[in-house]
Amino acid sequence: MTRFGYACINMTLQKKEKISANRGMIKRTWLAKGLPYASEIALSNVKSLQRIVEWNNEHNVGVFRISSCLFPWMSEYRFDDLPDISEIRKVLASTGRMAHHSGQRLSFHPGQFCVLASPKKHVVDNALRELDNHAIIMDMLGMPADHNSKINIHVGGAYGDRASALARFCKNFELLQPTTQRRLTVENDDKRNMFSTKQLYDGVYRRVGIPIVFDSHHFQLGPQDQSYSEALHMAASTWGDVTPTCHHSNSKKKYEDPKVPACTHSTYYYEPFQDLGLDLDVVLECKAKEQALFKYLEDFKHLIAAA
Repeated sequence: MTRFGYACINMTLQKKEKISANRGMIKRTWLAKGLPYASEIALSNVKSLQRIVEWNNEHNVGVFRISSCLFPWMSEYRFDDLPDISEIRKVLASTGRMAHHSGQRLSFHPGQFCVLASPKKHVVDNALRELDNHAIIMDMLGMPADHNSKINIHVGGAYGDRASALARFCKNFELLQPTTQRRLTVENDDKRNMFSTKQLYDGVYRRVGIPIVFDSHHFQLGPQDQSYSEALHMAASTWGDVTPTCHHSNSKKKYEDPKVPACTHSTYYYEPFQDLGLDLDVVLECKAKEQALFKYLEDFKHLIAAA
């Protein structure tokens, strides 16, 4: 059976309860207010995350991606230096227990600047620190140190030489902390000059064993070296005894606004995810978040019921 979820923001709670788990601050504010204010925001964010996880349980949402913005400017300090870290740890541990007891699967997807394949040392160093910090947050949540609690990224760039980029990615993967390595996954890209599922399978999975997150929208836009069925089955085969995670969205250009790039996610869903009879956890990535999720479940309930 395939489960569906959403990412980062709960628009219902944001509107009704002013809940936001991704509050941040600009550099000027960070420089002016520093660690105490970062700690205050982080505590507010983790409390909001707890409310979102609680809401998800109340509404039978079993898959949720946590915002990577829980801790503002987290590359600039150690978590233990935060004045509110004891309370933050308590809230995160409680949130993790709540998710665990209900079977709600939590994950992260750090942003586009997290590039292990970069030829620039400072970029790689920043990526290593960012990824290890995400793993520490997973640890504070009490999540398993395996791919049930995935931290998902892209290779980040081909730099005109796919083979060298993949080799750098795999080499730099070895520099991550073990609990980060055991959670890391990699995703196919939405550009023809980037990486397909098959290229990731050959260049990453076969070398270092990182599972592949299959993104259906990216499949349509990225390198076309397999059929949909071949790519999805190949990605799913990399997860071992862990339920594979996939991503699904539709093109805003195709369905809502012809002026935007094809890679832009639409607000709602117009095409269902084709799971091909596999048991999967799918993060739906359109802009209306949980509202789009519920509309998806209603619009395609006949397909879901038949699966």
